[in-house]
Amino acid sequence: MVNRKFIVGIIVFGSIWGFAECIIGSLLRDVNLPAGAIMTGVFAIGLMTLSRTTFQQPGMQTGIGLVAGALRFFNPFGGCFICSAIAIMAEGLLFDLIWTAFSLDQKKTQTLTTQVSLGITAAYLVYVGGYIVTQILTPVFSSAGFYLENLIVFIPQILASGLLTALLGVATVPAVFALRKVHITIQDRLYYPVTIGVSAFCWVFVIVNTILIVWL
Repeated sequence: MVNRKFIVGIIVFGSIWGFAECIIGSLLRDVNLPAGAIMTGVFAIGLMTLSRTTFQQPGMQTGIGLVAGALRFFNPFGGCFICSAIAIMAEGLLFDLIWTAFSLDQKKTQTLTTQVSLGITAAYLVYVGGYIVTQILTPVFSSAGFYLENLIVFIPQILASGLLTALLGVATVPAVFALRKVHITIQDRLYYPVTIGVSAFCWVFVIVNTILIVWL
């Protein structure tokens, strides 16, 4: 039997992440801030940690990444949107694999030390891994062809670029666990209207914004 709450959870978290990438990410790029590092270290890691600690279901973050990446395709502005969409989807998968590989659903992650360690490790690996996957798949999808020597040249730069994301993850993950202690719950009768409404808003806003940009 399909868990409808789980599916709707994937859609709403993915929609919020995609909305943030399209709108907030674009604003960060406009003011010349490191949008990729900030979006991954704060929004991606934050939303995926919150969703995983809430549902504790393997595979959820992969689905969230797919939804967020799909929404990014509807906003073809602010740099290489294909690169961004691929990176988002890869980050969702990588976070899912990291959390599952270390069996974090069963382990207690309540101590601050553990939360900080999880934040710095997950944020760094997710960002760097997503960056590498993007460098491999983008040339393939653009028919330019992938050449290993081109990737090797940029490996030192890619590894160094994950530092800011890792530092942001140090603050983001503990903040999410602190938020979880508030125990905010939504009654079953309000769950679907609220989550579907939030998801619809994210998609409609991004699509309308894209149309307006094209027309203007």
